[in-house]
Amino acid sequence: MKKFLLLIAILLWGSTVLLADVRLPALIGSHMVLQQKTSVKLWGWSAPAEKIMITVSWDTTTYQVTASRGARWVTEIKTPAAGGPHTITIKGRNTLVLEDVMVGEVWLCGGQSNMEWSADQGLKQSKDESPNATNKKIRFFYVPKSTSNHPQDDVQARWVVCNPEDMLHFSAIGYFFGKRIEAQTGFPVGLINSNWGGTPAEVWTPSDVVYNDYDLRRAAEKLQPSQWWPHIRGEAYNAMIHPLTNFSISGALWYQGESNVGTHWGYRRLLTSMIESWRSAWGKKFPFYFVQIAPYAYGDTHINAAFLREAQTQAAAHSKTGMVVITDLVDNINDIHPTLKKEVAERLASYALGDYYGVSGLFYKSPQYASHTREKGAIRVSFNHVPTALISKGGPPTEFQIAGADGRFVPAKAMIEGKTILVYSNEIKEPVDVRFGFTNTAMPNVFSAEGLPVNPFRTDQ
Repeated sequence: MKKFLLLIAILLWGSTVLLADVRLPALIGSHMVLQQKTSVKLWGWSAPAEKIMITVSWDTTTYQVTASRGARWVTEIKTPAAGGPHTITIKGRNTLVLEDVMVGEVWLCGGQSNMEWSADQGLKQSKDESPNATNKKIRFFYVPKSTSNHPQDDVQARWVVCNPEDMLHFSAIGYFFGKRIEAQTGFPVGLINSNWGGTPAEVWTPSDVVYNDYDLRRAAEKLQPSQWWPHIRGEAYNAMIHPLTNFSISGALWYQGESNVGTHWGYRRLLTSMIESWRSAWGKKFPFYFVQIAPYAYGDTHINAAFLREAQTQAAAHSKTGMVVITDLVDNINDIHPTLKKEVAERLASYALGDYYGVSGLFYKSPQYASHTREKGAIRVSFNHVPTALISKGGPPTEFQIAGADGRFVPAKAMIEGKTILVYSNEIKEPVDVRFGFTNTAMPNVFSAEGLPVNPFRTDQ
């Protein structure tokens, strides 16, 4: 009996010690990438009031922090310029040594299936790239699909060094983006993969943000349940974004919108509200670059996808955001998952390199409608972001429509004249409005001379 009681006491003592050990969230671990030249947070759990000491290999500073009575601790450390590998030692009742830590740039890759797509879904570009995907300066953190009714503190994941096998399962757009950033800047790149095919943007937005806005709440109520993905506002944010918000990032990449086509009228406010809620949670106004949804045959006569692209264009005017147009990167309009993910990633990377990293000589903004004037039975359209001239590929400009005062749009002809386009039709003697590429499936052939497609638009309201 005494031996039995002694054994129980030992087990209880051991469990108490175990519970008092310094513990770290999944994001803070060996092989991670920390944001360079800034103050980054380290955090975790331990015994209440426990004193914790942190040392890093890149300087001689000793950081000290005392855990709260709630057994939590958080502190900030200063990071050097990009480089590594480094070690971080965290010492309390126990000692944790984080090895192979790089310092560089960290990007969050979010959205639905087109951001998620990898070799797991049969993507040939990922399979072809796999043999070349050994790169110690690129690190992956894959957030597993999960939902919660309340914000969570941690996820079940780990940092891995880019290798042929793990690359096959990682976002193709994320990987190719990171590869280009690392190749051009020389900085180590950490990529956080947090996406879920089929999800509407509402599930990635804090619940109260949606609930407290009448229009957003009304749109959210129209979402249809699915057995494959969540549709309740905030559920993915709570489990897959909130646990990341202590971790310093450079910015976010986003490819989503197909699941919001039916509620396009609320998408501009939804997307910008989501962006600001993320920035508020991180405490940083980071850049947010996103992909305009691709042409796709939605199977009926509406043009809701065109309206969704318009909402995305409007959202791109929001502070420190940028949008890439991919109307030319579609191999099959009957497949909602275009396979040219590397090319999409290249456009996102060019945008980040030019806009955020300040690399000169890059053309990363698609031509965008600026204004129009009426000229003797025609309409002349002017554009922003045309460095030299506009061109059409494979023949005269396509996908233009024109309308008179009655609002009836008919197919139109168009002539490129330098940086402007003259649009006309023999059916419309006194034109009032123009549309370009304003259908679900339009793949126009008009580009800047530098190779970027003109953003679809309409002048009517």
